[in-house]
Amino acid sequence: MDEILAIASKSAESAEVFRVTSSRTPVQFEANRLKQILTKESTATALRIVKNGRMGFAQASGRINAADLVNMALETSQFGYEANFAFASPQSYTLVDIFDPRVEHVKIDDMIALGETIIEAVCKNTPGILCEGSVSRGATTFDIASTGGSHASYKRTNFSVSMDGMLVRDGDILYVGDIQSSCRPISEHKPVTAEIIRQLDLARENASLKSGMMPVIFTPYGVAGALLAPLISAFNGKTVLDGASPLKDKLGSVIFDRKFSLNDDPTIPCQPGSAPFDDEGIPARMNALVDHGKVVQFYYDLHTAALAGASSTGNGNRNGGMPVPATHALVIGSGNVAPADMIKDTKEGIIIEQLMGAEQGNILNGDFSGNVLLGYKIENGAITGRVKDTMVSGNVYRLLKEIIAVGSDSRWIAGYVNTPSICCPAISVSAKQ
Repeated sequence: MDEILAIASKSAESAEVFRVTSSRTPVQFEANRLKQILTKESTATALRIVKNGRMGFAQASGRINAADLVNMALETSQFGYEANFAFASPQSYTLVDIFDPRVEHVKIDDMIALGETIIEAVCKNTPGILCEGSVSRGATTFDIASTGGSHASYKRTNFSVSMDGMLVRDGDILYVGDIQSSCRPISEHKPVTAEIIRQLDLARENASLKSGMMPVIFTPYGVAGALLAPLISAFNGKTVLDGASPLKDKLGSVIFDRKFSLNDDPTIPCQPGSAPFDDEGIPARMNALVDHGKVVQFYYDLHTAALAGASSTGNGNRNGGMPVPATHALVIGSGNVAPADMIKDTKEGIIIEQLMGAEQGNILNGDFSGNVLLGYKIENGAITGRVKDTMVSGNVYRLLKEIIAVGSDSRWIAGYVNTPSICCPAISVSAKQ
């Protein structure tokens, strides 16, 4: 990195190098059996330079020639946008507990045994089900340096256990599944096993459903799959700057139910979305987006913040290219209502566990629609079975304007979203009779 900066500084006003080095070993299962074991290693180096006041960019994988990378960035600078911000200066960062050396030393045999134990328990509960998934360990190192004197680095480990099940019966296909992720090793199979078996048990019987408007309970998976995409887009500083966000003029306004709060928090220990700084070297911090229904702030990277006359919120994310605003780890405030009480208080309604195609609606407007991949009917305060051939549609802002209850069952979904169940008064349901 020093060599790249040294060469770049001779031709450019300023430069920044960002490097990601990762190693990942997934143990994969298919059709209830071990499929393959892989180890994937990669290195990617990105260079941003400012030449004649304009931004240049180049990126390469694996071993690179420093001079070639600099020349590529210089060539693109003549077409780049005006550099209206400075690269990060030397900063002080708060340590976040996201590295556990034990992850890299988990034995392959133990990873295989963990996956096989889950499959065995699920198949014992439901004969005929086909399971596929993975048990994966990995570590990633992030380095960033600039000609302004900044140099920072951190390492994050990741361990994940995911398993999906497909059951075919009488021409009907049922999908279930769960995923657990952490920066620490996962050795216990019971959380994943219990969640999949819970879904299977609730889906053993089918229930008929009539079309119409009815109350809906989104489980944590349902919230993550149906409600978050429009909100992530609306709070993105780039969307706000473009005038496309429905929240663009709502700062300080209460537009959600007072029971709803939403934070982006990369300071939570042991979560794969946590980090001491973002991909531009800006200190990561907890950003409150919604506080008891009130729109508090949007999230920005350096470039978007400069255009908006704001400051970066530490949300620059490369994702294989130039930095853009992106969330780290979204946290929806927990409530105090048990999901069982939500169900008990519902005369007729629907539970949404998984929604397929939720992003087919007008996301910028908050609309969503999709097929209920996994959901259940509520009748007279009890779950009566799984719903089939059912579509739902709604608007996130209308649903979250009047929330009946927020659950006490908060959980992490894939390590990047922490949410409880949310009960809303009405959603449009279209069921095949």
